[in-house]
Amino acid sequence: MENDKVYKSFTDLEVWQGARRYKNSIYQLVKSFPAVEKYRLEDQLIRASRSIGSNISEGYGRYTYKDQLHFCIQARGSLYETINDCINAFDCNYISESTLNEYKQQALELEKLLNGYIAWLKKMIDSKNN
Repeated sequence: MENDKVYKSFTDLEVWQGARRYKNSIYQLVKSFPAVEKYRLEDQLIRASRSIGSNISEGYGRYTYKDQLHFCIQARGSLYETINDCINAFDCNYISESTLNEYKQQALELEKLLNGYIAWLKKMIDSKNN
């Protein structure tokens, strides 16, 4: 994250944009699930994937690095929850192993963005405390 770049909105954050792409990808994935999963695994996957971007944006709106860090850690937890739910879909034979690996790879790319943002926030907190 560049220190001199001005972010006018959470939607300008690369990490939020990545979370949005992942959420939209999850929407496409669940369309293939059987109807019986409509209010179970499908709903859970959608809610978990939505939570990633929601936490990033909520933290951004708090205006303190400490709060932003807290919500980004929550977002990372939601990302892991989404990965777990994809594994559940694989275990139920709703998706193939290659599809699972594709979604895990997308999650890894998002995790890198999120961890980078978390590291930057920690650096900003440390610089304010010194």
